[in-house]
Amino acid sequence: MYTFSSKLKTFSFVLMILGAIGIGIGFMAAPKTIEDVEKLLADSHHGHEAAHVDKVAPHATEAHVVADTVKAVEAHVADSTHTVAHSTTVDSTAHVEDTTAVVAVAEAPAHADNHDTHAKADAHSHDDHKAHLEHVLHQLQNKPWAALYVACIFFMLISVGVLAFYAIQYAAQAGWSPILFRVMEGITAYLLPGSIIFFVLLVAAGMHYNHLFVWMDPEVVNPESVKFDKLIFLKKGWLNVGRFLATAAIILVVWNYVRFKFVKNSIAQDTAEDNAPYKRNFKLAAFFLVFFIVSESIMSWDWVMSVDPHWYSTLFGWYVFASFFVSGITVIAMITLYLKSKGYLENVNTSHIHDLAKFMFGISIFWTYLWFSQFMLIWYSNIPEEVTYFVTRIEHYKLPFFGMLAMNFIFPLLILINTDFKRLTWIVVMAGIVILCGHYIDFFNMIMPATVGDQWFIGIPEIGALMFFLGLFIFVVFTALTKAPLVPKGNPLIEESKHFHY
Repeated sequence: MYTFSSKLKTFSFVLMILGAIGIGIGFMAAPKTIEDVEKLLADSHHGHEAAHVDKVAPHATEAHVVADTVKAVEAHVADSTHTVAHSTTVDSTAHVEDTTAVVAVAEAPAHADNHDTHAKADAHSHDDHKAHLEHVLHQLQNKPWAALYVACIFFMLISVGVLAFYAIQYAAQAGWSPILFRVMEGITAYLLPGSIIFFVLLVAAGMHYNHLFVWMDPEVVNPESVKFDKLIFLKKGWLNVGRFLATAAIILVVWNYVRFKFVKNSIAQDTAEDNAPYKRNFKLAAFFLVFFIVSESIMSWDWVMSVDPHWYSTLFGWYVFASFFVSGITVIAMITLYLKSKGYLENVNTSHIHDLAKFMFGISIFWTYLWFSQFMLIWYSNIPEEVTYFVTRIEHYKLPFFGMLAMNFIFPLLILINTDFKRLTWIVVMAGIVILCGHYIDFFNMIMPATVGDQWFIGIPEIGALMFFLGLFIFVVFTALTKAPLVPKGNPLIEESKHFHY
């Protein structure tokens, strides 16, 4: 039986406490009113404006001197005109006065029209400025919510990816992997608390506590509103809060139920006199994989792609799957290596680690294939409503966009392509850390541009959310590992797994 290290447990609590503080700071620091946003924008532009004033000041001085000279000349001309005016006859003066009066009367309506036009322009400009400030306010208020959302969905989907990998091993009746089943079962234990927190975030979005999903705003589907969006209106049969939350609830409940039955049957097999529990898991795996492939696609549309409701990709479900699937396999490898370093899982050998590293390498290449296929087709077709997705990310998220490509493709390719490197603990751990960081940034790139626009940076809220969910993940997973023996001794393929060498 595994014993949860007191140091690791303390470390997980420290992460959660510091993370919770960081999340709280993020929410408290977010602006509350348009006036707060105006002040923030003014402060951010203050340095630029000061430099601009310093640059313009000499020209302003010269203009002031010229203006004074012009005024002096105008005064001299006025005096000359005044002298000439007194030398004219009274009749001429009267005629001029009459003419001036007529012109003044004729010009009065024109001046009034110009005044109305300027007033309307000023009002329109004020409305535009106010709308811009409100937009920036929503983006800045979204920032802590989006940071929380990205970290929450990332760690939850890691456990889902491990659950899918676990089901694949049962369905394929794989002989190499049963020695790792309890590690997989421990990681999937995070699915329950992760699902609860995630569903609370979805409900909060549906109750308009944030603006993560713009289509949830009732004004955008109201034809009488100035915010009316015809494209979203045409999608309201799918994009509506009731259907969204109901679908999420069904998916999360089924995933958690399947996970519960998997673990129950696996533990029952340890003391069973026949293979009935194993056969039940085999049938359950077949059902789950069919349900999973459908629910995962729906999940990726609802929870990720719908933050950009005008954009869609038919490849997106596979792309999201590849991202969290390789992350899940990476976590299996890293926790297995940690347990082995502490004296557990003595039957795990370099051949098991090599196979896990092969999956890390292979799914990384698969992810790159999907990324390039999606990017290349959209870039080549150059359809405005499609290409805007990548234009936004390349213009405003250049570092994370191309950085995660290097971390998720170039680094695993160079490090894990060597077959001998796949057996080295420090290589696998280093590659795993880079892959996990890269796929967190991948989810960051999927969520942030649509929710916070160009108001992004990885600061206290983002780091705090990561720390909190990492601490919770460590605590839940390693607590679950203490609940059952690390070796599923009743599994009919366990002996083959123990003696797996090549």
